[in-house]
Amino acid sequence: MVPIAFGIFDHLERRDAPLDRIYQGRFELGEDADRAGFFCYHVAEHHATPLGMAPSPGVFLAALAQRTKRLHVGPLVYLLPLYTPLRLVQEICMIDQMSGGRLEVGVGRGVSPFELAYYRVPFMESREMFEEALEVIVAGLRNRRLNHRGNYYRYDGVPVELEPYQKPNPPIWYGAATPESVAFAAAHGMNVVGNGTNAMLRRSTEQYREELAKHKGGANDLNPQIEEPRRGAIRHIYVAADEREVETIAKPAYRAYYDNITKLWRDFYTTPTHGFTPDLELAQRHEVAIAGTHNEVTDLVGRFFEESGCNYLVLSFAWGNLPQAASRGSLERFITKVMPHFPSNRSAGGLPNGR
Repeated sequence: MVPIAFGIFDHLERRDAPLDRIYQGRFELGEDADRAGFFCYHVAEHHATPLGMAPSPGVFLAALAQRTKRLHVGPLVYLLPLYTPLRLVQEICMIDQMSGGRLEVGVGRGVSPFELAYYRVPFMESREMFEEALEVIVAGLRNRRLNHRGNYYRYDGVPVELEPYQKPNPPIWYGAATPESVAFAAAHGMNVVGNGTNAMLRRSTEQYREELAKHKGGANDLNPQIEEPRRGAIRHIYVAADEREVETIAKPAYRAYYDNITKLWRDFYTTPTHGFTPDLELAQRHEVAIAGTHNEVTDLVGRFFEESGCNYLVLSFAWGNLPQAASRGSLERFITKVMPHFPSNRSAGGLPNGR
């Protein structure tokens, strides 16, 4: 059984600070996480919105990999319809090599039709584009010459001079929020990250295990080198020094996060269908956010692992308009006062092939 582990998730939102300082602040968080034993730093990809200041996640992750030693890094997710697959194959190889085999590759089609539309990508075709692009990328990572003829991409005997550090390819991840997406992830042996209440996650993980047992090791297994994929979920978190900080720091910052994540939808006079709320208390009741003192957070994290069936908890420490000092203080309290209650195997999911 894979031991439990903690990761970090980051939208890299814009706030009232110079952009270069935002990047440097995130590198500091990554360095702290590296020393503490977090498994991976996952970065989202968003466009044309203050939600995402890492529209090219590979650039940020390549820099973060040079500032850390053991922390894995990865997009969650690369929006595949926005890439030329051959070029992305080469980027993945470069980052995996430069990090010494610490790249974790999340893939998806994108949930915002507005972001895709700015790139002239039809949302109704994005699912087919995603699946074909994924097929091309896996072939490019596993072979020295790329051949593919499909509806959207064509490659005729293209030499692939680069190769990934991890064989046959870096671990591939998928965000799964529906029974259909859970089934897709399991059928392809992908590590999976979801959201929702602990009870919802329990149903998803049970479905995932059942489907994985049918398909693991088959022709479509994208992670044949991984015996038991990770099953995780994302939670926004704030570990407060005292109860007052939840009211004065965390609650206003969560409203700023809501404004960021819904901005494009509101720009087009609509609302997202993903159930976002500006109310931190409501988000906590729905178990998508954790805020409180270290004792309260320890209890909530324990309940997550007991009730969800997940073996991986991906936490967002920097969100909305949280100042750098607040994010770093929250992370420091989590590391020193919460993590010791949840011992995990640091090497689990570590460097492949004994390296």
